Amino acid sequence: MNELREYTEKIFEDIKHIDDERNEYWYGREIMPLLGYKKWDNFQKVLKQSMISCENSNISVLDHFLEVKKMVDIGSKTKRKISDYKLSRYACYLIAQNGDSRKKSISLAQTYFAIQTRKQELLERDYNTLSEDEKRIYQRFLTRKGNLSLNKAAKDAGVKNFDKFHNAGYKGLYNGETADDIAKRKGLRYREEILDNMGSEELVDNLFRIVQTEQKLKREKIRGEQQSNDIHYTMGKDIRGFIKKQGGTMPEDLPTPKKSLKELEKGNSNIKKSKGLPLL
Repeated sequence: MNELREYTEKIFEDIKHIDDERNEYWYGREIMPLLGYKKWDNFQKVLKQSMISCENSNISVLDHFLEVKKMVDIGSKTKRKISDYKLSRYACYLIAQNGDSRKKSISLAQTYFAIQTRKQELLERDYNTLSEDEKRIYQRFLTRKGNLSLNKAAKDAGVKNFDKFHNAGYKGLYNGETADDIAKRKGLRYREEILDNMGSEELVDNLFRIVQTEQKLKREKIRGEQQSNDIHYTMGKDIRGFIKKQGGTMPEDLPTPKKSLKELEKGNSNIKKSKGLPLL
């Protein structure tokens, strides 16, 4: 059963996208075959029923089911415009609930999206109750997990010099600063981890860079070390531009916490246990 659950998580996670506002979504035509549907017309019937369910719950359909047009190759250098939908996690949950329950894939999707939707509800509610230090602990856990996934995607793309690869991302996000430059500006000791010395907002900025770069490397099937570095740099720069456009604080201008997370870890083990925070 555990193997089945992990497989389910993997197939849905592999086709998940994240937009510029950090919202995750799935494309209808990508999720359709995973739910056991071969024809778009048949899947559209489930889509429409799911939209009715959404509307009957007094929830905005457009917030969860966004119709989009895409150009696809149909052979002989010819393209055709087709309809698709950008679906929120909640939309996918409704689709699974309205799908053919006799299909094993539908049953798996029902379980997966129900659990993920509930997790997100709990996360949003509980996260707002955390102190700044507790938010740092949580975001640092996510960046560590994110970097593990990013490193795997980068390795698959052909990256061998990981210091150079990660510095490319930092340079884009921090207006040319490398990891060493950031460490010096923060007044850190030699080889002290810069991510352990960031506030929650700065960690979120870096998590966005990490997740978006991994998604792009995988989505576009990037191959080649230089191209991977260029994408990481561009992603960091684009996120920097987004922060500026939204009137946010540039990451290098955010304050460095007085205590590193390693120092906090020594005195916060009881807090982490009581609030269910991950151990560093």
